[in-house]
Amino acid sequence: MTGLSWRERLTALSSLGDDGRRRLYEYVCAAGTATGRDEAAAALGMPRSTASFHLDRLVRDGLLGAEFRKPAGKGGPGSGRPAKLYVPLFAEIGVSVPERNYDLAGVVLASAVSAAMDGRVAREALLGTARAKGTEAGAGGRDFLDVLAGQGYRPEVDDDGGHALLNCPFHRLSRSHPEVVCAMNGAFLAGVADACGVDAARVAGDDRPGHCCARILPAD
Repeated sequence: MTGLSWRERLTALSSLGDDGRRRLYEYVCAAGTATGRDEAAAALGMPRSTASFHLDRLVRDGLLGAEFRKPAGKGGPGSGRPAKLYVPLFAEIGVSVPERNYDLAGVVLASAVSAAMDGRVAREALLGTARAKGTEAGAGGRDFLDVLAGQGYRPEVDDDGGHALLNCPFHRLSRSHPEVVCAMNGAFLAGVADACGVDAARVAGDDRPGHCCARILPAD
């Protein structure tokens, strides 16, 4: 849960309808540290005044928080005013109309599957169903990476010539039930690969922090 009411979450997501504001939000979230308006404006190639306006709007709409601090190594009289820095408040925000709570259902189901995973039948059922869903998602000869992007994985070329998956669509569940969700995820990706004519052996594990638990190896 995010700590925001349904109405507040709806307002927050509506705020991201502006392209510039969404880019700034994504930049701050990816920065890994508190970010100043000058840095964000320079990184995205927009005027400082525009960046400042959108960043403050993101604070007002509940997506970012603001804090004030002086740069490292600077302090005492004559060091100037503290800089205003921005930080993300939530790892993710979702909203549905009318309001639903599929996360709760997911946690309950994942907990039940986790309790039964020692049984071969339960594991085979999970992986078989996940792979079939992946095959369904990639049906029609679609491009493999386009399908992954459409499912929220955010594939990006990595240093090895393969593709890192920068986002886990099941992030919250994977943190509490990795043995269930990561196994399901791997089977789903293999199913997508099958449907798209890609060797499913190219779906490999990835333990780098901040990424999906899988990556796509380069083609031979």
